[in-house]
Amino acid sequence: MSPLSDPSVERLRTALEEPDLAGTRYTLVARLGRGGMGSVYRVHDLALDRDLALKVLTVLDGAAAVERLRAEARILAALEHPGIVPVHDAGLLEDGRPYYAMKLVRGARLDVFAAGKPGIGTLLKVFESLCEAVAFAHDRGVLHRDLKPENVMVGDFGEVLVLDWGVAGVGTPGFMAPEQAAGDSLDQRSDVHGLGRILDTLLPPEAPRPLVAIARKAAASDAISRYPTVRELRQDVARFRDGESVGAYRESLLERGERLVRRNPTLFALIASYAVVRTLLLLFSR
Repeated sequence: MSPLSDPSVERLRTALEEPDLAGTRYTLVARLGRGGMGSVYRVHDLALDRDLALKVLTVLDGAAAVERLRAEARILAALEHPGIVPVHDAGLLEDGRPYYAMKLVRGARLDVFAAGKPGIGTLLKVFESLCEAVAFAHDRGVLHRDLKPENVMVGDFGEVLVLDWGVAGVGTPGFMAPEQAAGDSLDQRSDVHGLGRILDTLLPPEAPRPLVAIARKAAASDAISRYPTVRELRQDVARFRDGESVGAYRESLLERGERLVRRNPTLFALIASYAVVRTLLLLFSR
């Protein structure tokens, strides 16, 4: 007997994991994706005639993962915020696997959205919205632990939603904080690190120095060197967008002058025009 090819094994695993929705109010439409803990499917809600996303535990996961998925559903249900996907329902399939139904997000992952080069101003607005959702969760004692572009969705109408909340035991290399990789205790600054790494991925190579400084401060290896809270990180980004100085970067006098000119171009144009006129009048008067 010849061994199964990798595509055949994947098809077999997909078939085994596909949820039997008998006894629920949902019918299966399509599989949307698979993560480390569960798979997400597009389903149709027969009771309310709408499409939702259904997250179901994978077949091979054990009792600990069952509780993790339930915990994730409880966390999401408690975080009522426009930037956090709302949970509509939860239960058990006939095979004992837990599931929960949530809003179906229509849009693109942040990394895909950024690849379309929408402009730094638009990306910074998205980033600020992301920070607002994370700060909201922190105020309620919830850490994300796995912030990365793949866990952020940008909707068709500009809405920003953060996915996969509060249950990740291990983060993603390149985005998780050093203390998380070391197995140490975590706090808000661990999520600040993830946000700093996300911001770094959004910046173009020629990004302004203040923005680069903000990203570096947020993603500092030493937690003490980071922003203490997500709110402070967001405020620094907002100050940059508003043409103000930022706390993460000490600008020179020349940079300060250039920033003030960019922030008040009409005023400085009038001042320059006045200076030119005065100079010409003095020359002609002589």
